[in-house]
Amino acid sequence: MSGARRALILHAGVVAALFALNFLLPAYHHGNLARIMVLASYAIGFNLLLGYTGLLSLGHAMFFAAGMYGMGLSMRYLGFTPGPAFLAGLAAGAAVSLAVGVLALRTAGVAFMIVTLMFAQAAYLVILLAGRFTRGDEGFVIRQAERVFLGVDLSDPGNRYLAALLLFAACMFLMLRLIGLPSGRVLVAIRENEERARLLGYDTFAHKLYAVVVSGTISAAAGAAYGLLFGYVGATFASVQYSILPLLWVLLGGAGTLIGPLIGTALMFYLIDLSSGLTSAYMLIAGVVLVLITLFAPQGLGGELRRRLWPWLP
Repeated sequence: MSGARRALILHAGVVAALFALNFLLPAYHHGNLARIMVLASYAIGFNLLLGYTGLLSLGHAMFFAAGMYGMGLSMRYLGFTPGPAFLAGLAAGAAVSLAVGVLALRTAGVAFMIVTLMFAQAAYLVILLAGRFTRGDEGFVIRQAERVFLGVDLSDPGNRYLAALLLFAACMFLMLRLIGLPSGRVLVAIRENEERARLLGYDTFAHKLYAVVVSGTISAAAGAAYGLLFGYVGATFASVQYSILPLLWVLLGGAGTLIGPLIGTALMFYLIDLSSGLTSAYMLIAGVVLVLITLFAPQGLGGELRRRLWPWLP
C-alpha cells in the first residue's frame, strides 16, 4: 500500500474517532473537544507556513481575528446570516493575508518574524481604537437566535461539535491535498533550501505568498468559526498570546506533520486546564513540559511518530 493511501486512511480514521467521541464524551469534555478542533484548525493554517514552508510568523493572531471580526461585524452591522458572515470572515482573512504577505515577504528570517509581529500589534490596536464598532477589550456577544444556519442551531452542543469536526476535517484534508500537489513540494523545497529552489527556476516569492494567503485564510476560517460557534468576538483573540499559542501547539505536536496540530492543541489545552486546577503558576508546569518534549522529542510528538512508526506520515 502506498504512503499516500496509508496517510489518507489514517487521517480518515482520526476523523471517524472524533465523530464517535461525539456520542461518548461527557458534557465537559465534549465542549472542550469542540473548542480544541476549532483551535487545531487554526494550528493547521499556522503549520502550513512554519512546518511546510519554513516561515515563522509571530502575527498569525491578526488572521484569526480578521476572520472572527469579518464574521462578527458583518452579522452585527450588515445583518448577515451565519453562512454569508462566515464567507465574509474568509474574505477578510484572505485580504489581510495578501496585503501582509506582499509587504512582509520583502524580508526574511528574524526580520520576517518582527514584521509580522508589528502588523499583528497594529491590527490589535486598530481593534481597540475602533471600539465604537468593535467594543474594544469588552468585545460583543453573538446572540443564540442569530447563530442558526439552515435551521441548525449552532449554539446546541451537539451541532456545535459536528460543525467544529466538519471544519477540522475540511482543513486537514485540504492540507493533505495541498502538500501532495507539486506546489506543496515546492514549499518543502523552499523550507529546505530556498536558494536552490530559486536556481531550479521556481518563483519562490510567489510560492511563499501563496503559502501566506492559504495559511491566513485557513486561520481566518478558524477565527470565524470560533466566534460563530461560541458566540463571542473580542480583542483578546488578536493579542500576542494568540500568535504564540499556535506556535506552541505546532512545536508540541510536530511541525510539518498533518496530525501534529491536533495532538499539540489537545495536549496544551488539557495541560493548562489540569494544571490550573492545581496551582496559579500553571504556565510554569506547561513550560516544563514543553522543555522536556523539546529535549526528548525535538521533532514534536507527531514527528516522533513519523520517525519511529510511520515514516510515510505527511
